[in-house]
Amino acid sequence: GGGARPPAAMERAVVRCVPSEPKLSLRFVLPDGSARHMQRDQAEPLGRALARIATNAAKGHGKTSKKSKKARAEGSAEGEAAVLVVRLFSRDGVAVAEEVPNAAAWQDGAVLHIGDARYRVERNPPAVTELSLPRSLLAGFPVCPKVSAEFAAPQHCLFRWFREQGPTGGGDAAGEAWVETAVAERVFTPSNALVGLRLKLRCTPGDGEQRYGPAREVESSGPVEAGPGACTFDARHLYTKKVCGHGSVRAVSYNILADTYAQTEFSRTVLYPYCAPYALEIDYRQNLLKKELAGYSADLICLQEVDKSVFVDSLAPALDAFGLEGLFKIKEKQHEGLATFYRRDKFSLLSQHDIAFSEALLSEPLHKELCEQLAKYPLVQEKVVQRSSVLQVSVLQSTTDPSRKLCVANTHLYWHPKGGNIRLIQIAVAMSHIKHVACDLYPSIPVIFCGDFNSTPSSGTYSFISSGSIAEDHEDWISNGEEERCSMSLRHPFKLLSACGEPAYTNYVGGFHGCLDYIFIDRSALEVEQVIPLPSHEEITTHQALPSVSHPSDHIALICDLKWK
Repeated sequence: GGGARPPAAMERAVVRCVPSEPKLSLRFVLPDGSARHMQRDQAEPLGRALARIATNAAKGHGKTSKKSKKARAEGSAEGEAAVLVVRLFSRDGVAVAEEVPNAAAWQDGAVLHIGDARYRVERNPPAVTELSLPRSLLAGFPVCPKVSAEFAAPQHCLFRWFREQGPTGGGDAAGEAWVETAVAERVFTPSNALVGLRLKLRCTPGDGEQRYGPAREVESSGPVEAGPGACTFDARHLYTKKVCGHGSVRAVSYNILADTYAQTEFSRTVLYPYCAPYALEIDYRQNLLKKELAGYSADLICLQEVDKSVFVDSLAPALDAFGLEGLFKIKEKQHEGLATFYRRDKFSLLSQHDIAFSEALLSEPLHKELCEQLAKYPLVQEKVVQRSSVLQVSVLQSTTDPSRKLCVANTHLYWHPKGGNIRLIQIAVAMSHIKHVACDLYPSIPVIFCGDFNSTPSSGTYSFISSGSIAEDHEDWISNGEEERCSMSLRHPFKLLSACGEPAYTNYVGGFHGCLDYIFIDRSALEVEQVIPLPSHEEITTHQALPSVSHPSDHIALICDLKWK
């Protein structure tokens, strides 16, 4: 792996030196086999560090193993007393001056002499700091490892996948139980032939400069299991095999059903009694979800009901491998929130402007007028303020045409069927905030507003977003009865269109189906190139309703291709 690898004959002295840490660390193994780990100030002169190494190496002090103490006791006494000569030589063989500070002295490729022993200095070598595999592996579904590395990047690491030899394997040679597969990619999709076998991944960290660190391995906790047959998204993938061109944007909005809600007793018995219990488990659903999302080849993905751990451990690492960068906004009181992913080679992130509705309403001058109007209705105000709903706003810039910027908003509004009045207040805050970003901070940039709005096309919320205004006599102001009336007229300046129209439903559960999810686009700047058809009614109802063994959520993903006008 590259010219920077030291010859096998020379021992390594590994130096870790980063600006954010005051000390430099040094690790090496003495000829007697005892390991040394020293921390020195980065600013300290080299001479003092070398003197410390000398006394440390000579006295083989108390931390060494019993074996080496015994070996020392039997060895010659004068060897103990003599102070070892310790020097550091630069790459080109010149002794490094003793007054040079540690941070500058310990360069990669330098050679450390401790008596007769020689050590090649490796400064900040690439290292894998975390490597893990998902708990559940399904045949036909991508296995995406979680990889964290230091002084390295996952895209420059080397990956080698192995499978168990299998029950018919030769004899009892336990050490030979792994067979290398032909796959040397970060993501591995096991075939049906691997059902019943465990997998092993070997990752060698690299920094893209032909420098590699020590490999790390991880074995799967269980074997590959058989996957379901066809899934609801298989047919949709036929439309999204390739990433669309640079003038277009493929957007996805999807409520992925948080584990927090899917695994409750209420969910299992009342909400989704028709769903096989194993298909409600997060590990199973994540397998389906990762395959579904990866197969859409999207440029923008807005997700709702994303568990924090699902984002960190599962979705972000998986979608990262497929070229997408992820952003997360938690709902403070819950363990779930919103995620926005964007394709790295098409967009860069300029800024983020996330808010919690209740907090913004109470504290931001922007919403002062609305806040004063709402104060007249204390019952409603109290309800709005108690909600933990959030709005995620990201400003992106095209990598090929810097003049093209996008304001991408993502939200999940209050869920209660009678909460239309609360949703109207939430969306009023959202529109004011988006106006601040897309009109004031970045004058006239196009808006894409995705989410689970918990509002059907006949609702006040949908009407307000689409038409730009709502009258104070709209029936949704009394959605929870007269005593919770809060009448006001609201406006916003955008011309927004539901890119996927008004499907019969985007949420299909035993007791309800309706259209609640939308991708609203700025009609003045964007147009719809194509809408990826939703699964057929027959597919959705194959297992009665959603979620099911072949569909990971109770909602359906919306997908459309947009282009700049």
